[in-house]
Amino acid sequence: MVARQSQLFIPTLREDPADAEAVSHKLLVRGGYIRQVSAGVWTFQPIGWRVHRKVEQIVREEMDAIGGQEMLMPVLTPVELWETTGRVSIPELFHLEDRSGRRFILPFTHEETVTFHAREIKSYRELPKILYHFSVKDRDEPRPRGGLLRVREFIMKDAYSFDRDEKGVLTSFEAHREAYKKIFARCGLETYDVQAESGVMGGKFSVDFLAPSGSGENTLVTCENGDYAADLEVARAVPREPRFPERLDAPTEVETPGVATIEALATLLGIDDAATSKAMPVVTEGGTLVLALVRGDDRLSETKLYDALRGASRPATGEEIRAAFGAGGGSLGPIGFEGEIVADEALREGQFVAGANRDGWHLRGVEAGRDYEPRFADLREPREGDRCPECGGALRFRTAIEVGHIFNFGTFYSGPLEATFLDEDGSEKPLLGGSYGIGPGRVLAAAVEQHHDERGILWPDAIAPYDAHVLALHGGSSEVLGVAEELAAGLDEAGLGVILDDRDERPGEKFADADLLGCPVRVTVGRKTLEDDAVDVRRRAETTDLRIARGDVLKWVQDR
Repeated sequence: MVARQSQLFIPTLREDPADAEAVSHKLLVRGGYIRQVSAGVWTFQPIGWRVHRKVEQIVREEMDAIGGQEMLMPVLTPVELWETTGRVSIPELFHLEDRSGRRFILPFTHEETVTFHAREIKSYRELPKILYHFSVKDRDEPRPRGGLLRVREFIMKDAYSFDRDEKGVLTSFEAHREAYKKIFARCGLETYDVQAESGVMGGKFSVDFLAPSGSGENTLVTCENGDYAADLEVARAVPREPRFPERLDAPTEVETPGVATIEALATLLGIDDAATSKAMPVVTEGGTLVLALVRGDDRLSETKLYDALRGASRPATGEEIRAAFGAGGGSLGPIGFEGEIVADEALREGQFVAGANRDGWHLRGVEAGRDYEPRFADLREPREGDRCPECGGALRFRTAIEVGHIFNFGTFYSGPLEATFLDEDGSEKPLLGGSYGIGPGRVLAAAVEQHHDERGILWPDAIAPYDAHVLALHGGSSEVLGVAEELAAGLDEAGLGVILDDRDERPGEKFADADLLGCPVRVTVGRKTLEDDAVDVRRRAETTDLRIARGDVLKWVQDR
């Protein structure tokens, strides 16, 4: 059925929302696709929901193709499930009580619930299983921003696999990886599947699907030669070589009064800031103070530190630092510290200037292995100028949107929830699980970020709200409108999705709205059509019209 624009609810705007920074935020609001209810809470208006459903259908088809079974699990979840797995204290969880005082949560993922159901799997003969659903998720996000990029409520397709052994786990994981590649390609997105962290959802190993964009929460690191890609949080990189001073046989003290920054230290001593080390004392969840060391010109990656310490940590307080080192924050170093030291790999070779653990003093010529014994780990955050760890090529850093995340969590949930099966040898074993998420709203936003111009959205064909936008510049002429209706009906009968702008508006208003909405092709019918039986056609990405015979429109659209 042809959609008549005069009857549709598409409130377009000419100006960007005052608080919008991301292009997708601006254009989706201006195009009438979404509207904000409160911070991080959005309504998909009819035309926006139409795009969302197209993304959903692509996801559904590819999930079904690898054996996924669609279901629907509730949003309202008994708190006991999350208490059993130890995740109930995650700050992003919404908590509520019913009138009887029974506690519930509104989850942002469904590992606990699906594992609860998987307890009905009894035998290895019933494995593997892939279960998925599209469900509302809630997240107590403290700083919503970017329209659909960081929200408090969203719809997610989350799938879960259950297997009997590691071979099956890997098979399920790779099946989802390939399915996701097909999904994003069909949606018209440029994406990279990269190593990632598992985050608060647990996990053994994980992969993010990142879509480069002008806005986003992630940074995609890629090699100029195409042989390496990773999320910045876990990316490996080779830093530039430091310019070291002359080598010393032993550390030598140097007075550094009032020096509290690496820049000031390097300037005072006339050395390369890469030839210094930076000390960051942290306290683990168990209360142990650990000294983290990186090169002076590097930043410590919180994610990598979490992995190196196998858990969360916090910066040590001034009192804790003074008690452990005998000095304040600007003069700390590894020599003389009796606790654990975790040093970045870049400190493995060479001599560096480090704090002397005496206020206003530093040590020249500090060398790992000779002067202190650290545990080495990759702690630094990659940055511009670094080289590829695979080939030495230059690394590129691009803002990106995480549109998908897949990871395996082993027995993280099946263990505490007692989801077990009988294996072929008769032994009882816990199910091995995997989790696979896609946010259709983020896919939609990423598509806008990657496909737009100064006039509006350029939807990829597969997820466009309509295939063709027919504009009737009738100016009150029923004859012109009749020709446009006939043309739109012909396209509709051929199986195309068609929106007909039959409104009694000025041509400029119609053209501006068509550009904002971003349908792949535009067909314009005007008074001149009555004279030459031709219409103007244009692909949305183009800037000029082509005049063709009215009878050739269907073929032109199908051949585009």
